[in-house]
Amino acid sequence: MARVAGVVEAALDALLPPTEGAEGRLIDAMRYAALGGGKRLRAFLAMETAALFAVAETYSARVAASIEMLHAYSLVHDDLPAMDDDDLRRGKPSTHKEFDEATAILAGDALQARAFEVLAEPDTHSDPQARCELVMALGSAVGGHGMAGGQMIDMLAEGKTLDGPQVTRLQALKTGRLIQFSAESGAILGRASAQQRHLLAAYGRDLGAAFQIADDVLDVEGSTEELGKTGGKDAAAGKATMVSVLGLDMARAHADMLARQAAGHLDGFGPRAANLQVLAEFVVRRRS
Repeated sequence: MARVAGVVEAALDALLPPTEGAEGRLIDAMRYAALGGGKRLRAFLAMETAALFAVAETYSARVAASIEMLHAYSLVHDDLPAMDDDDLRRGKPSTHKEFDEATAILAGDALQARAFEVLAEPDTHSDPQARCELVMALGSAVGGHGMAGGQMIDMLAEGKTLDGPQVTRLQALKTGRLIQFSAESGAILGRASAQQRHLLAAYGRDLGAAFQIADDVLDVEGSTEELGKTGGKDAAAGKATMVSVLGLDMARAHADMLARQAAGHLDGFGPRAANLQVLAEFVVRRRS
């Protein structure tokens, strides 16, 4: 993961170069949000699944960078006062605190646009069909029936009591769909069979669910210093989580089950998928 993080950081730096002129402040905010932080979990998924099909790293690094731009945009907007109102992200001031709210909104907008632009560029894949499939799949993952829809449900659910299936759906949209796309993107790049693409999508779906439950647990147990963001905010805001539904111990057990289930989807790929299987355990054992 550390190696991939370095590769993707270099790709982001190249794809978001500093700019002179009046729009320079916007580009600075985009770079501030996207560069220099995070686990790069989604990027790792994109590059590692692409490696299963011997995809050139120059291709997969661009897709990974696109995903990280999209993810960064979602965090910038999520931290805004109108959303989750958080002043800390990845151990540093949120983009709207470092710059201002209007600049943060524009930076998120521009990061989302650049993410799709990168996927559509010929340097991302020689096959236009592959590029079209990447754009379509990412759009589906992050739109009104994906990440943005999940954020809407999350906001409407504050202070309300949701049951397990309702929380599962909320989290599958808000967090899981982008993680699922990250895993599936390697199969799209590799022009894999429908069955292989389905297995990687299923892996990403269950991994995303386990990841979010682990996040719920960390929000209760982790310190602000460990997390790099404000701890304890879910309970304070009355957010619906699997911890609030199941309690800490059962939530942990559910995350462990989902991680094992995710790893099981990879059995047919053999030893080549070893890193991805270990990742499933990592997402539920991490401390940040």
